[in-house]
Amino acid sequence: MSGRLETVSPVDGSVYVRRDLAGPTEIERTLAAAQRAQPSWRDTPLTDRIAIVRRMVEVMNEQADDIAHELAWQMGRPIAAGPGEIRGGYAERALGMADLAPQALADQAVYWRDGTPVHEALTEGAGRQGTPEGQPHRRLRAVPVGVVLVLAPWNFPFLTAVNAVVPALLAGNAVVLKHSDQTPLAAERIEATFAAAGLPPGVLQALHLSHDAVADVVQDDRVGYVHFTGSVEGGRAVKRAAAERFVEVGLELGGKDPAYVREDADLAHAAANLADGAFFNSGQSCCGIERIYVHQAVFDPFVELLVTHARALRLGDPRDPATTLGPMARTAGAELARAHVDEAVAQGARALLDPADHPADARGTPYLAPQVLVHVRPDMRVMREETFGPVVTVAPVADDEAAVRAMNDSRYGLTASVWTRDLDAALRIGGLLETGTCYANRCDYLDPLLAWTGVKDSGRGVSLSRLGFGPFTRPMSFRLQEPG
Repeated sequence: MSGRLETVSPVDGSVYVRRDLAGPTEIERTLAAAQRAQPSWRDTPLTDRIAIVRRMVEVMNEQADDIAHELAWQMGRPIAAGPGEIRGGYAERALGMADLAPQALADQAVYWRDGTPVHEALTEGAGRQGTPEGQPHRRLRAVPVGVVLVLAPWNFPFLTAVNAVVPALLAGNAVVLKHSDQTPLAAERIEATFAAAGLPPGVLQALHLSHDAVADVVQDDRVGYVHFTGSVEGGRAVKRAAAERFVEVGLELGGKDPAYVREDADLAHAAANLADGAFFNSGQSCCGIERIYVHQAVFDPFVELLVTHARALRLGDPRDPATTLGPMARTAGAELARAHVDEAVAQGARALLDPADHPADARGTPYLAPQVLVHVRPDMRVMREETFGPVVTVAPVADDEAAVRAMNDSRYGLTASVWTRDLDAALRIGGLLETGTCYANRCDYLDPLLAWTGVKDSGRGVSLSRLGFGPFTRPMSFRLQEPG
């Protein structure tokens, strides 16, 4: 045995889940089973693979209410919001990738037509169709990498996992899934729902692993790709483990995501949505809003609206349907967020909300009231480091150029949002931002038709969209011509 996993619930500090961590024998058995199962799964028609994904979504949706209660106990999300992760984003992304798969994974015939290279998607099982007479048959094929290791976090345990698990499986890979110790039941649920949907044994397996064991699996030659979602330091650890191998690593890391509210913005719409982007999931979102820059002409009315939304949140037991703000997943995370606020206030920032208005707030616990900070400076820790809690800063800017400079003043670059009635201006401003995704009048959302990626310390690689199949495949070329 290689130790025990214990999940401490933020609800009351009790141990909610206990599991044995996988030792060398179980790890070997799992990797061997994945390697055996993958060739048959690769050769399964894509239409059948898609059908299993669709059935998995149906099974998962049927269990959404039970999953919401598990999430409340494991990481503190209010049960009122829990089913949305399953019936909303998880289903949308899984089905979106299933819809994209036939075109994204199709063989491509490549040939010349009137001096122009043409790429033509071929139907599954097609022969040498599409190539004009007199030209060799050229074909590009996306070949699965084999066994994919997916390392998923606790903050959105299903949404983050689906980004990798579904495209990896659709592409014909086997998957080994390891979740954070805070949400181990998510990995077990995903494994069980795929099995119920008809996925063959060995194609998707969940493992509970120590950090050292994760490094061992990353270094195993049978693993063809590693997809990690988590902290910057966690990403560095995975990269170090992979350094001795020629294995690709995808990293979805942290964020300090900014928003810019222009003078022409719909302030009511912006305040309501930015409050949700800052405080949903107790601020524990890699693409949550942590910095808001507001044109100085509308700064005061915007701040008043934002504070009104924050005050309306009800902090409490996540099992209570009336709760809209649950505890943070871990006391240590709440204490870090408190430290960010305390330091900023000591350095001249002003906190606009009184924690006493939220009786459940208590130091030394994961229950943390929302906070809005103004009079902040760029050098404050709350402006530089990822807070990952229900805390947002708001600062005035003079114009678009000042907003762009402020938004780019970060080592992170995951998402950014512009709030304006002028979408041409949003496109222009977005093109100047150092970010993976730019939104207009929306935030804290992943669109499965668009590439999910980050720059700077927010990560490397891509998931979702047609491009999201790329990391889970390797290109293979064919050039066929008649002899003579």
